[in-house]
Amino acid sequence: MISGQITQISRTVEDLSRARIFWRDMLGLPEAMTFPGLAFFTLGGTRLMLRETGARWPADILYLAVSDIAAAHGELVTKGVSVTGDPHMIHRHEDGREEWIAFFKDDEGRDVALHEVRAG
Repeated sequence: MISGQITQISRTVEDLSRARIFWRDMLGLPEAMTFPGLAFFTLGGTRLMLRETGARWPADILYLAVSDIAAAHGELVTKGVSVTGDPHMIHRHEDGREEWIAFFKDDEGRDVALHEVRAG
């Protein structure tokens, strides 16, 4: 039976050393383990596996949960991360909850987003 929970997401990167600095040092994600050509980061109950390919390829957008999007966005700006938009609400649910996002670029210029769900 499939539980419905994602345990790991894989993302290809051109340069693993550079990517590790970005995800670990710039974003502050805990690095779980590394192997030649691979690095694993902890994202709550899901692991992010970075796999070095030596080429820069397009990628799906990763949405990273935050509890305070304004503070997280400000921290990225302070660290010099390339942010491409300010936090903004994208949806209000019938129960009053609000979904907010803000986009930034990873070390290879691909989109990543901060995502906050605010109680209504």
